[in-house]
Amino acid sequence: MASFLLQVPLKYSRVSASYSSNGSVPTSSNESASLPGKGKGGPVIIELPLNQIRRPLMRTRSNDPNKVQQLMDSISQIGLQVPIDVLEVDGAYYGFSGCHRFEAHQRLGLPTIRCKIRRGTKETLRHHLR
Repeated sequence: MASFLLQVPLKYSRVSASYSSNGSVPTSSNESASLPGKGKGGPVIIELPLNQIRRPLMRTRSNDPNKVQQLMDSISQIGLQVPIDVLEVDGAYYGFSGCHRFEAHQRLGLPTIRCKIRRGTKETLRHHLR
């Protein structure tokens, strides 16, 4: 099993990750993490606790139960292969996609989910909420 420790200047905490031989998802602490280098570079992939991701559109959308079950089976066997997209605005995380993957993680009782984080402004957030 290969392991590594990712230490970057984070606003709230340190993120550490390890990969197992079966390709399962990296894990991190349950503490909040913020992206390094505000405004620099592209998206960063990290593990975030599910309870730190706000899902403002969940009440208006429903998931296909068969797809959620298939994802649960896949995630249980090989881990999450494609991270969900998350927008970080002023230290808060907003998820507008990956609804089936997010629900599969919830139903499996997993505390974290692999996320591709990109920084945005309040205007970007308003645009996503329209």
